[in-house]
Amino acid sequence: MNYQTFDMLQRHKAQLRHHARLNDGIQLAHWFNSGDRVTNLSNHHTLSLYIADGYDTWHKTPHGWRNGGGPDRFCLMPSGVESTWDLRSDLSFVHLYCTEAHLRQMAEEIWDRSPAQLQLHEKVFASDDRITQLYRHFLLSCDWRQPANQLMLSSASTLLMTHLLQHYSQVQWHAPYVRGGLAPAVLRHLLAFIEDHLDQPLTLAQLSQEAALSEFHFARMFRHSVGEAPHQYVMHRRMRRAKEMLNDASLSLTEIALRCGFHSPSHFSNRFRQVHGVPPSAWRNGRDRLFRQRSDT
Repeated sequence: MNYQTFDMLQRHKAQLRHHARLNDGIQLAHWFNSGDRVTNLSNHHTLSLYIADGYDTWHKTPHGWRNGGGPDRFCLMPSGVESTWDLRSDLSFVHLYCTEAHLRQMAEEIWDRSPAQLQLHEKVFASDDRITQLYRHFLLSCDWRQPANQLMLSSASTLLMTHLLQHYSQVQWHAPYVRGGLAPAVLRHLLAFIEDHLDQPLTLAQLSQEAALSEFHFARMFRHSVGEAPHQYVMHRRMRRAKEMLNDASLSLTEIALRCGFHSPSHFSNRFRQVHGVPPSAWRNGRDRLFRQRSDT
């Protein structure tokens, strides 16, 4: 779907750095803008986190212009609420776009009930450690273009939207307590499904559908059963498969990368180095040298 705020920024001076489409049409956009004045009025919700600069960003209020921006400040622009901004110097920021239908579906799945009304509260230059953590440690820590990162992105977006419902809407329901893990048969099916689809861009929505659970309940029950979040488990399985395949000298690094769900050898190499301390080529060469040394003795 097209988001009006996204389209509006593209018509202004804003420069789109990165863009990602997540499950059910939710989208992320990483922007840079400077020396621009924009008015936002859209039929969707926008959650914005300032990544860098923004100290000279001003918001128009009934009592005049007000500023208070800076790194890790967030703004929540609800659907149907007009806001005008004057960016007098540099600002790097990330947007999450979602609709009321997205939030309503999430509320129904998590709490098994639908609110009579669902309106988010406008927030300007606010602070929230949870929003900052989810943006910086999940959304900004990976390459959005890589299919292998879709599970992390979709998981973080679900957590962000749940947080908005709990803390920045008139609903403010407490998160339900999730007791116990996945049923053994469901867990066996799910782990086998993951192994069979490691070469594909798995998402939280896809995995939760396999378990016949909401994304919220699935993520918590999976962690209870396995001991780590779904995106962590899947990445560990990708890395384990990669190590096994590196023992086969007939397989190129490109082929291994694709079979393990990475879009490119460079992304595969970077992630492998993060986990094992060396790139896959060095790991393979080290194994070859060790094998030759043992053969000589």
